[in-house]
Amino acid sequence: TYIGTLLVSVNPYKDLEIYTPKQMEIYMGVNFFELPPHLYALADNAYRTMLTEYNNHFILISGESGAGKTEASKKILQYYAVTCPCTEQLQTVRDRLLLSNPVLEGAAVGGHILSYLLEKSRVVHQNHGERNFHIFYQLVEGGEEELLRWLGLERNCQHYSYLVQGECAKVSSINDKSNWRTVRKALSVIDFNENDIEHLFGIIASVLHLGNIQYDADNKGSAVIGNNAEVRWISKLLGVSVLVLQEALTHRKIETRAEEVLSPLNVDQAYYARDALAKAIYGRTFTWLVNKINESLANQVRARQPPRRCSFFISSMASLVVFEVGHAENHHDPGHM
Repeated sequence: TYIGTLLVSVNPYKDLEIYTPKQMEIYMGVNFFELPPHLYALADNAYRTMLTEYNNHFILISGESGAGKTEASKKILQYYAVTCPCTEQLQTVRDRLLLSNPVLEGAAVGGHILSYLLEKSRVVHQNHGERNFHIFYQLVEGGEEELLRWLGLERNCQHYSYLVQGECAKVSSINDKSNWRTVRKALSVIDFNENDIEHLFGIIASVLHLGNIQYDADNKGSAVIGNNAEVRWISKLLGVSVLVLQEALTHRKIETRAEEVLSPLNVDQAYYARDALAKAIYGRTFTWLVNKINESLANQVRARQPPRRCSFFISSMASLVVFEVGHAENHHDPGHM
């Protein structure tokens, strides 16, 4: 439904078959309130308003975890990819943006992606009925046997603390194995080489191993790691020595002008440090992904170099993407479909 020009939608957790090319054609160029509320109506109205007013516009998609922000942003992106006229070079850029979506689990439309308000807390904690980021489940459920052995992972999401807190590691409407294949294909198309991909999966796996680190208290109340097997896997995957990792996960460093002092953490503090490290690793990896995808897009955009007139922004609180429009006459035209 609408509240003014605000669209309110509910995630049905199933395919309603209302996002088809035929629906795109129906909503293209139609007055905003002329047809029933729809994401396509919002997308079309925002685009035409930008061209009419000839200034920057913004679509903000917000909601709780699981509300459907990612899916909504993908539908808007797909609408623009189909309905906006473009050259062959622009189509290549759009194809790469569409493929970047399953990698980023965010929204993208246009030529440049900016990291924006990634929900890093979800890496270490999920409320009841929520899942962690999809890539973790996709890797565990869909990863090749040889890859999982190299990463030290088992094909069972229940074995990883960071994946079961919401008590819904498996969702009937989500095919993690199929989505894994989509991610693998997307990474190769948007110019990730095998070395990049190997490091990426290693970092993702290291977060899962971090979540399985457990602590005990020694006779002084200081935290000690109960099982070093997880630390050894993290050491291998991140290329950091076991001793450095153990120190970082059980001590805090206090620096003065004259010296550095290591202060042992208690068990609660150690769990907090472990989770902080997991969130930092995942957050920086996401930023790296954004930068790599932008490099891929820039390689395609550089050849055409149009004059930059105005921009269109879409945000689903995970990534922000700039859609550059060079000329006002690039209005929806059924003849260009």
